[in-house]
Amino acid sequence: MGLYHKRPTVADIRALKGKRTLSMLYVDTPDEAAAAAEAGIDMLSIIDPVWTPEMREAAGNCFVQVGLLYGELVTLEDYQRAAHRAMRVGGDCVYCASSLGTIKALADDGIPVVSHIGLIPSKATWTGGFKAVGKTADSAIDVFRHAKALEDVGCFGVELEVVPDRIAAEIAKRTNLVLLGMGAGPHADAQYLFAEDVLGYTRGHKPRHAKTYRDFRAELDRLQEERINAFKEFGADVANGAYPASEHSVAISDAELEKFTARLAADYDT
Repeated sequence: MGLYHKRPTVADIRALKGKRTLSMLYVDTPDEAAAAAEAGIDMLSIIDPVWTPEMREAAGNCFVQVGLLYGELVTLEDYQRAAHRAMRVGGDCVYCASSLGTIKALADDGIPVVSHIGLIPSKATWTGGFKAVGKTADSAIDVFRHAKALEDVGCFGVELEVVPDRIAAEIAKRTNLVLLGMGAGPHADAQYLFAEDVLGYTRGHKPRHAKTYRDFRAELDRLQEERINAFKEFGADVANGAYPASEHSVAISDAELEKFTARLAADYDT
């Protein structure tokens, strides 16, 4: 796809580090991507299964991180093929939570990689489950060391999830990684939320750091009720013969119908 576009490059995103806090949303429909682009959101995260040319077009000039699904992809070759495919569709970087070796191989191949530190949902069992990470000095040092290890293998950014804000501030001072903060306070280079939290239709647990700006859930519930009622009315119309009515059918002239029935009678009726 090349770089003949107006959206930011990795170099542009890096150049903004420490100068301006970026906005970032996780979206999973073309409508959400298009709305984010129209609203001037800087970065989007879109998972690989829904990453298509249609999504790239909808995302406009947003810088897009394409999420490579940990567990769906397993081997190094799995990740390499998926990463190259994501970039061919027009991704600006890929998200990879696999091993340092896999991440290094992608980075060595020139693919911009974002990984994950702090609370890593796919690996939360190692840090005590779905809760904040880095609340003790030892835990915070582990988060920092992880950041430096990812920096060393060639990552250009990391999602920094649910760590104390003052720990995030100290990490930010000591790494050239672009820090995409989720529940990590104001010192990250980007503030990252899920569109479903912003729009108020979160499925399941809503994280503490999420902020809701609209109540889409009430509207979606209303639309579902309307959907059910419309389907009931359709079923009732079919049952009582109200549908289809004459306006829903194709007409034929009496003369042509008479010719047709006469031909049937002559050729097929016994």
